[in-house]
Parts: sequence; structure tokens; C-alpha cells
Amino acid sequence: MLNIESVPAASRVLLAKAVERLGAIPNLYRIVATSPAALGALIAFYEALEKGDLDPLTRERIALAVAEVNGSDYCVSAQTYRVRERHLLDDIEITANRNGASNDIRANAAVRFAVKLARGRGKVSDADFAAVKEAGYSDAEIVEIIAHVAVNVFAGTANSALQTDIDFPVIGARKFA
Repeated sequence: MLNIESVPAASRVLLAKAVERLGAIPNLYRIVATSPAALGALIAFYEALEKGDLDPLTRERIALAVAEVNGSDYCVSAQTYRVRERHLLDDIEITANRNGASNDIRANAAVRFAVKLARGRGKVSDADFAAVKEAGYSDAEIVEIIAHVAVNVFAGTANSALQTDIDFPVIGARKFA
């Protein structure tokens, strides 16, 4: 695990804010802290999206689905721990989300759209876009779904590339062919 004293001073300030907000410093933040710019961007992205129009539970569902698409053991473990610990989603919904769906009809459209975005690297069909619109998502919410996919792809990529030690109960991502 990265020693906090060894990261740049600007990152230490950001990590202190993370402790205030999250109660601890996830290893993802520790490893990204070698770059104050990257850490600042990651934190700012998460904080900005929390103020958006997209329903908080839908955001959690998208994070679970994208973690699975990314094949990120760290992200699947962290996100599953987060939603269980806060009693946000039950195990049936977590499983549905990890499978790229939701048991909530409206959220299902958002999760499926997010998975298609993640798998297609942003490329979706007109039918995919129409489905999320038909579920009642506004243009702003659709942009936020895209943003949630982007930040979760970054987190998953960073965790996989940097081999972040998992600091949550380990849940392995499924390895898709």
C-alpha cells in the first residue's frame, strides 16, 4: 500500500478531504494520488455527478454494471461493499446490475444503456438511445449516464493497470470471453 507521506503535498490535501467525505482513503485514491491532477479530477468528477439529475440508486447500479464490464475485481468489490454496507441495494438487485440489468423497470433502461456504452466504447445504436429516452430519461440524465460510464471506466482501468490492492471484501469480476 502506498505511504501517504510519499505522495505530493497537493494530493495529501485531497486525500484529507476524501477522509472527511468517505471516512477512509480507498486504495484507488491512494494509488491515483501520485498525480494530484488525476486525483483532483477523479474526486471532482464524482462530486459533480452527485449533484446531477440522475437518481442516486441508478448511479450505483451503473457503477456495478460498468465494474463488471471492465472486469475490475477492485471496482466490483468496492461497489458491492458500498451498496451493501449502506443498505442501498439488495443482493438480488446487485446480481441483476452485475449482469447488466435492473429489476427496476426504469433503471433497467439506464443500466442496459450504460453497459452498451461501456462495451461499445461510446458507440450505441439509435434503438439503444430510443430505449433510454422511452424509459423517461431526459437529455441531461442521458449525458450523466455517459459521464458515469466514463468515470467508472477510468476507475476500472486505473485499478486494473496499477493492480490496486483490494481493500474491501474481495468479489471477483466475471471474466467474459
